[in-house]
Parts: sequence; C-alpha cells; structure tokens
Amino acid sequence: MIMAYVGLPSPAPGCASCAARDAEIAALRVQLAELGERVARMERAASRNSGNSSMPPSSDDLPGRRPPRSQRRAAGRADKRRRGKQPGAPGSAMCWAEPDETHDYYPRGRCACGAGLEGALDLGVARSFQQLDMAEPSARRIQHDLHLGLCGCGREHLAARPAGVPDAPVTIGPNLRALAVYLVVFQHVPAERCRGLIAEVTGAAVSAGFIHSCLRAAADLAAGVIKLIAALIIAARVAGFDETTLRAGPAGTRRYVPGAFTEQYSLLFLGARTLESFRDFGILPAFGGVVVSDRYQNYFHPDWKHIAGHQACRSHLLRDFEDAAETYPDAIWPAQAQRALRGLIRAWHDARDTSLARIPAAAADPLTLEFRRAVTVGLSQVPRILVPKNSTAQHPGR
Repeated sequence: MIMAYVGLPSPAPGCASCAARDAEIAALRVQLAELGERVARMERAASRNSGNSSMPPSSDDLPGRRPPRSQRRAAGRADKRRRGKQPGAPGSAMCWAEPDETHDYYPRGRCACGAGLEGALDLGVARSFQQLDMAEPSARRIQHDLHLGLCGCGREHLAARPAGVPDAPVTIGPNLRALAVYLVVFQHVPAERCRGLIAEVTGAAVSAGFIHSCLRAAADLAAGVIKLIAALIIAARVAGFDETTLRAGPAGTRRYVPGAFTEQYSLLFLGARTLESFRDFGILPAFGGVVVSDRYQNYFHPDWKHIAGHQACRSHLLRDFEDAAETYPDAIWPAQAQRALRGLIRAWHDARDTSLARIPAAAADPLTLEFRRAVTVGLSQVPRILVPKNSTAQHPGR
C-alpha cells in the first residue's frame, strides 16, 4: 500500500522507489513507537521506590534509583537543620544518681610551707564527679564441683547438677548463649561476625556452630509462645498480612517471609513465595476475620474458607496514589485521595486514643465523601485495560 506523509512529496504513479521509501518510513515509525514504549517502561521502572510502590526501602539507594519524595524533602531539611538534638526528638540527660562505686582521692605533694600533705587533716569531700562506665567484659571460667556425701547409714549421695549446666565436661554458660542470640536476632549480626565479636570482646572462643545451636535452643524455648501468638492472631477480628524477602542461608540466597500482625501481636514465617508456604504458615486456613493486605493474589485463594472479608492496606493505597500523582502530574484527584485517606487515619488514631469504637460521623463523613469523589474522578480519567481479573496489568491508579 502506498502511503503519503506530511512534509514528503506525493509518490509519482507507478514509481517503485517512492513506494519503497514510504514503506521504509512506515516501518521506521512503527519501530520508533515501539522504542518510545520501551523507554517509557524503563523510565517507569527506574522511578519505582518505596514511596510509590511495594519495593522495600533498602532498594531506594540503588544506582539510578530516585528516592521517594519524602526522603528528598527530608534530605533538604537536613541540610538546613542545626547540629545536635532536633525539636521533638526524644532526649536524654546525664543525671546525678546514687553511685555504684566510690573512689576517694586525697591531696598529695607538699604545701607552700614545705610540709608534706600525706598527714594533712581531712576536711571531707569538697568536689565530686560522676562518670558512667561499664566493667571490662571478660568471660569467666566457672567450675561446678559436685560433692559426694556419705550418710551415716553408709549410703553415698552425689550433689545434684545445677539447672542450666549440661551433662558435659566443658560447655558454654547461659549468659554467653543469651548474648549470641541477642546479637543475631535483635541486632541482626551475621553468625560469623557474632562469633568474632564474642571472641574479641569477652575472650571466649566459640564456633559458628555454637551460634546456630543457640538459635535452635532459643527457638525451642519460644515454641509455646509462638503457638499462643498464632492462636491469638487467628482469633482476631482484623489482622494485617504482608510478605517480604530476606537473605538467609548461603551467600546470595533469598527466602520469602510472610507475616501476620495485629495491634498487639506479630508472627513471621520463613518460607517461599508459594501457596504451600502460606498454607504451612498456618494462619490463613483457620483465620475468620478481615484480611488487610496488599491485594496479593494468594490472600484471595478459595482454600481460605473462613475469611470474613478483605481490606486494602492503607499504606499500599497511599503509595498507589503517590504513583498516580507522579504519573499524572496535572491531575488533582491523587493528592485529594491521599489527603482524605491520611485525614481518616489521623481521625481513627484520635478516636482510639479517646477510647471510641469508631470515628465520629462529624469527622468521618466529610473525609469519606472527599475520598470517594477523588476515586470517582480517577476512575473516569484512567481507562481500564480489559485483562483477566487477577492480572495486575493496569494503568497507575487503576
């Protein structure tokens, strides 16, 4: 087919070279459109961060990644703020208190009269200085000797082994074991670095295998508590669910971590991003309340027969609206939806702090109306892509 374009001379009838030129231009224009779509996709991928998507905050500082707007604003404020404690930040003060240890110091040397000060009359403490410090940490080797006693009747009795002392000639005590668990679990120190830290600070030579054995022992001790927390979450009327990745195992290995949360309890499970892991987690099969989630498809599986309903996570909605605001910079409805949603969240916090079961209508109704109008306008301006229901191939904000 011969095609004519603006700015090009019309092809002469029967001119084969003109027809070839027009065909090549048409192919180049198709290629240009495809490249434009690829560039748009790449720019959108590069603009993803923890503020407008479900990406973790740890990815915000990757090369070529633009940080969230809140971080950019915070960085700008940081350049202008004064050094030291900032307004509103929790502070701490060095307070005078009863000392744990007191050292007395007496005058030394000679007086101007030539007399030695060692025999001077003590008039009492004139000035005092307190200093907070810690004793130099050092592992102590404690030996537990079990004595054998002989009763008057002739029977021998061996003293009982103290609680917490294993039946082995040489073991590591409970305080060092607790330190290992604290460093790995609470401070996220890798096992090998934890081993080196304990050796350098306390002088106790322990192995990486010892660190892992402490984790297993701690897990066994907490098993009953974990079951109780799981039962309390299952019995809750509303629970939040989320998932993330975690480096665990050999170098470069990532595991999937689903979690369930209420205002009082949290439970995490180390597994994989599969339906089987969600099932092994054990919460969703028996949960009968409202699921608050990021709308991941596994939360809507028909195997969860007792779920009362679903609610979209407010944090994810705010990130979705932030994405829409960046994609449609001239649109008003994304900022309006964010403003109304944040207002509802603040109103709920105020209601909860005053022991109210729900947000008062005077506060909730205007914000709800503002949010619904923003959503209505957004739906009218962003067309829906006809894809299967479980597909996420939709325009931002849709």
